Amino acid sequence: MKIVVAEPMAPAGVELLKSQPGWEVIVSNPKEYLNHLADCDALFVRSAVKVTREVLEKAPKLRVIGRAGVGVDNVDLTAATAAGVLVMNTPGGNAVSVAEHTLALMLALARSVPAASASTLSGKWEKKKFLGNELRGKTLGVAGLGSIGREVVKRARAFEMRILAADPYVSSQAAADMGVELATLDKLLAESDYISLHVALTPETRRMLGREAFARMKDGVRIVKCARGELIDEEALREAMASGKVAGAGLDVFDPEPPSGENPLLKSERLLATPHIGGSTEEAQELVGIRIVEQVVEYLNNGVAINAVNMPALSPEQYKTLRPYVELAERLGTFAAYAGTGNPKTVRLRYSGRIAELNTSLLRNAGVSGVLHRSVSQRANLVNAMGIASDRGWKVEESHDKRSAHMDTIRLELETDAGATVVEGAVVLGRPRLMQVDGIYCEAMLSGHLILMKNEDVPGVIGHVGTVLGRNRVNIANFTLGRRETGEPGKPLEALALVETDESVPESLLLQLMENKAVKQARVVEFV
Repeated sequence: MKIVVAEPMAPAGVELLKSQPGWEVIVSNPKEYLNHLADCDALFVRSAVKVTREVLEKAPKLRVIGRAGVGVDNVDLTAATAAGVLVMNTPGGNAVSVAEHTLALMLALARSVPAASASTLSGKWEKKKFLGNELRGKTLGVAGLGSIGREVVKRARAFEMRILAADPYVSSQAAADMGVELATLDKLLAESDYISLHVALTPETRRMLGREAFARMKDGVRIVKCARGELIDEEALREAMASGKVAGAGLDVFDPEPPSGENPLLKSERLLATPHIGGSTEEAQELVGIRIVEQVVEYLNNGVAINAVNMPALSPEQYKTLRPYVELAERLGTFAAYAGTGNPKTVRLRYSGRIAELNTSLLRNAGVSGVLHRSVSQRANLVNAMGIASDRGWKVEESHDKRSAHMDTIRLELETDAGATVVEGAVVLGRPRLMQVDGIYCEAMLSGHLILMKNEDVPGVIGHVGTVLGRNRVNIANFTLGRRETGEPGKPLEALALVETDESVPESLLLQLMENKAVKQARVVEFV
């Protein structure tokens, strides 16, 4: 396992990487890390390195990118997902640092700290000029009650501020428990003396503060932004400060970064600007560096994806419950792909029992990736399976049978232009096990080298299989039989055999099996 650290990381995090048995850890820098990508499995970045499609093409073995921080603007998520590369971040790791910086900007705006300091250092003593305002009794509008927004609320309450919060994903009761009043964005804009933005960048939040939003605000409002640069229309903010509508703004982030020296916004005396340092504290840098290493180690060693950005994310507890079923779904998909004929059109999954009550998005991805293993040359995994299936025009459907009294099972149907193949399996003693194929009960382990054979249930077939394999010096590890319980009167029942062998068998051996007139189909199923 080769790990590349492309930017400065917490020493404790680097030591944790180096302590993993068999891991080669390359501590590089933004100028030289490209030289180590050809055979690397994991890449660690902060914000300086831009992981573009071209970078990803230099890392064909890359499995995971660990971003030490919250924003992943420097990673091409579309390209990473298409390449099957998991992207992780560390939300909340620098929440306290960003929240403290937010309050620092608010206090600096309220008391004109930068201007007063510059005046005093120049030899002046302008006490009357720098008459300030208290935060106490003012209304703070917090847009977004994520990890950072909640930390801002905690600190603002200590200043005895009235707090309004706008967040469509937070209930009024949850807001009340934090000591804030949940409000619409319009109410927040209209009543706040200070507005602080802590929302994610989405199409809906891009330029959320523009000319119309500023027009709805109180005269003399102050704006603080320590989230994403694109949340504010900077020209509209400049106009609002020039007119006096906005008394001041404290910005730690810009669009683009760094802002051009010709940006007219930077010439406003009402602007307080810092160079994206909200999360830049010794404590935060140490914490996010250690956290992202712990997450990547857990993923590479145990497959647990914590804080995944481009894959359904589960808690460690949820993943522990679902992990054996993820393997089951993937192997059922692989089996169906080998057993079926024709071009796939639809993959249907049905979950029965207790797993039907869980978040099954990861099981869905696993089942689809199993089908894709046989039909695509590119790497298909939990990250990119749904994207590849969509590109091929496949339909993916799920159903949940929560009322089933039977054991927890997954049923996967692969529909092609030539028909449908249905397989069902369960987890037995912690391992994936096949239970049925096309309605015929036939229990077998989903591993190793298998021969799937469909035949008429007549004497001599089993002997014929043994003879052919013995003649070709292929050892049988396991032999499972099943047959359909009903059929057409006067005709042999349909039977099915799963033969596990110690090695893969060639196509010529399958042709020898088909020489028996009762054998209707013989296929190889390979699990690697």
